[in-house]
Amino acid sequence: LSLFLPALKMIRCLQRVLYLSVLVAFAACNAPPVPSDDIFIEKTFVPEQCVRAVKVSDFVRYHYNGTLLDGTLFDSSHTRMRTYDTYVGIGWLIAGMDQGLLGMCVEERRIITMPPSLGYGENGDGSDIPGQASLVFDVVLLDLHNPRDGITVTNQIVPESCTRKTVAGDFVRYHYNGSLLDGTFFDSSYSRNHTYDTYVGRGYVIAGMDEGLIGVCVGERRTITIPPHLAYGEEGTGTKIPGSAVLVFDIHIIDFHNPSDTTEVTVTYKPEECDKKTKKGDFVKYHYNASLLDDTSIDSTYNYGKTYNIVLGVNQVVPGMEDGLMDMCVGERRHVVIPPHLGYGERGVTDEVPGSAVLVFDIELVEMEEGLPEGYMFIWNEDVSPDLFSEMDKDNNEQVEPSEFTDYILRQVNEGKGRLAPGFDPYRIIDNMFSNQDRNGDGKITEEEFKLKADEASAHDEL
Repeated sequence: LSLFLPALKMIRCLQRVLYLSVLVAFAACNAPPVPSDDIFIEKTFVPEQCVRAVKVSDFVRYHYNGTLLDGTLFDSSHTRMRTYDTYVGIGWLIAGMDQGLLGMCVEERRIITMPPSLGYGENGDGSDIPGQASLVFDVVLLDLHNPRDGITVTNQIVPESCTRKTVAGDFVRYHYNGSLLDGTFFDSSYSRNHTYDTYVGRGYVIAGMDEGLIGVCVGERRTITIPPHLAYGEEGTGTKIPGSAVLVFDIHIIDFHNPSDTTEVTVTYKPEECDKKTKKGDFVKYHYNASLLDDTSIDSTYNYGKTYNIVLGVNQVVPGMEDGLMDMCVGERRHVVIPPHLGYGERGVTDEVPGSAVLVFDIELVEMEEGLPEGYMFIWNEDVSPDLFSEMDKDNNEQVEPSEFTDYILRQVNEGKGRLAPGFDPYRIIDNMFSNQDRNGDGKITEEEFKLKADEASAHDEL
């Protein structure tokens, strides 16, 4: 038996050695491989679309957790709730991170493991990172740009009918959704249910948007990606937009105009006989369909089953509609585009017309009644009676009362001997006529006061 004891001890010793070797091998398999002179990169998430990857001299914003090989955390941007922002590949970072960030896409995640020679070397950082420590960084890239970048326009949807594009100095109304390059939302005009309204090419908006809104059509949609030096720079806005952030705007152009624009009138139908055309003072009746430039319906007379009736040239409609109705024949149809300064201006009409909106009217002239010469509310169709005052003075008391005056004028109109300006309340016109004759304002007209307008250096007969 004593002969076998040394052999048994030897077997047990070998078993212990074999067991320890297995443990060491197991630990080695589960530790990140750390070549002595290179980094090791594990991609834990790669987005499906990668328009652009990090290159030397790009500026990046990323979050990270930094640990030692044994998992000890030494730093994290997440705890500071702020990204780490820096240039890549030009020595602003430790060598291992400078190399490890190259080729990354926005939203990509990587675990970058680096040897001490590419980290903090023999001395460490003097606090949390010991000398000769290998480092592990868990990184997610939020955005990147290059200082030489301009804006990028993508996802353009241009309407087939685009007769005009924006130029510097135009006033544009547009909707937008704004986000960061990683998709983080920061603002939207839709949430306020109001377009963003501004001049373009004049510095009223950030430089990248100023550029991105030039050359667009009404109804166009486009995505504008703006680097920080053309947006809010290194400072950001202090709230929703971080410093050095790339911005992405999805925009929809609602309408635009220029302050020098005039009313645009297009005749869509004209009757063969068109001898009599509308002019200032005429009473006109017309139908219309009204909409915004993006085809949003505003109003229509057809919905009410009656025409819209006005006297031209007396400010009963917006100036652009006055323009659109001039020199028009009965039965004629027109397409009228009215810029806001000739429509409802910056204020618009509450719950009906947005401020600074371009208006579109499709109109049809149904009826017209010729107006009186400018400055007249009543004219005679026949020669004036030489006994005009006495005909008015029914009670022969040598003065004309308001009721006598009104009855007489209405009788002349009914008999076709005279004509009141069309489109106005006849009683208000007659009251004004009486006031003009009642020169001392005592409520009655004497023969001495009474005069025809023809006697006051006019070529027309009017009271």
